[in-house]
Amino acid sequence: MTVEAPSRPAQAERQARVAVAVLFFTNGALFANLLPRYPQIKADLGLSNSLYGLAVAAFPAGAIAAGLAAGVAIRRLGSARAAVLGTLLTGAGILAAGLADSVVLFAGALFLAGAMDAVTDVAQNAHGLRVQRRYGRSIINSFHAVWSIGAVAGGSMAAAAIALGLSRGQHLTISAVVFAVAACIALRYCLSEPETETEPGAETANGPVPASESASVPDIGGRVEGAGGPGTRGRRTVYVLAALVLIATAGTLVEDAGSSWATLYLSGSLHASVTLAAFGYIALVGAQFIGRVIGDRLVDRFGQRTVARAGGLITAAGMGLALAVPSVPGTVLGFAAAGFGVATLVPAAMHEADELPGLKPGSGLAIVSWLMRLGFLASPPIVGLVTDATSLRVGLLVVPLAGLLAFLLAGVLRNRHR
Repeated sequence: MTVEAPSRPAQAERQARVAVAVLFFTNGALFANLLPRYPQIKADLGLSNSLYGLAVAAFPAGAIAAGLAAGVAIRRLGSARAAVLGTLLTGAGILAAGLADSVVLFAGALFLAGAMDAVTDVAQNAHGLRVQRRYGRSIINSFHAVWSIGAVAGGSMAAAAIALGLSRGQHLTISAVVFAVAACIALRYCLSEPETETEPGAETANGPVPASESASVPDIGGRVEGAGGPGTRGRRTVYVLAALVLIATAGTLVEDAGSSWATLYLSGSLHASVTLAAFGYIALVGAQFIGRVIGDRLVDRFGQRTVARAGGLITAAGMGLALAVPSVPGTVLGFAAAGFGVATLVPAAMHEADELPGLKPGSGLAIVSWLMRLGFLASPPIVGLVTDATSLRVGLLVVPLAGLLAFLLAGVLRNRHR
């Protein structure tokens, strides 16, 4: 089968790509502006460690509570408007959290921010995938790379605000206003058509989508199955959705292992200095960023399934070897391998979920995102329980196991771009 090379994207598509990148940047930067303020908030409110932990858990709790509503918001408002509205309300919630004078208000504001962040997350990915379909090649990984840049920029803004002696109210107001303006400007350049581009016969930049192609679901071996009966299609869709959730969760488990446990493992179990111990997480996020920057080219050349399988093997082998033969340099390299290996997993799962037949626009994406967040929320206590019963070295086996899981389930991903 011969596939024509996609034509150069029109100006509208190029502008939409920049607009979506701005939305990803603002989403990464907003919450990162609040994180460095947590110690000060904890001290000002006089919170114990346990009460503080419960309060900050309100953010992921809000995300889980509102996650499935994202699909409804996309269908009613459109993915671009839903993303921008979610950005505005996320900024408002973060500002309210910074100004809260009680733990109840603090937790309530974080709950709102988390709920709106979940809507923004799904909506901006949905719109990014619409733009990707117009391009006719993979670009979704670049958006996630921009999100990482936004997170670094947001944390740097917070550090600068603290160094300049700005109050939390001043700092977070500036952050909320700047990124609200950026999101509203970006909205002007987003795609304006209805969210129905992948329905049978729908027009794209490269022509109509064949009905047979939009009604196919890959099986675990990567083959594309025909439509079959309604019941068969429904079972296959549920099966593929479950596999996509596990793939996305595998990616987030590795991210959480780096953010929650890398420093503790290096400084505690391996007796690294505090400065050197920080490089475990730095290596993971740095390699993940690189993986996302080059991920689209790899996907276009080798296919999503092949890239995910290779990434799973890199994660399993790299971190597995680091845990089998523990050393500080080897562990830092192991976390780097894990970050690079999982770089494309979450974007890949979201892409495939958004393409599933028989679901309303945004539904597959919202389901995968919601269940992925549940897995992310459960990860730290599970690793903690295993660590208490054995050791952190054993607890970190979750990383190579996540890579192995991604390798085994990558067959549900398509190797051809569409």
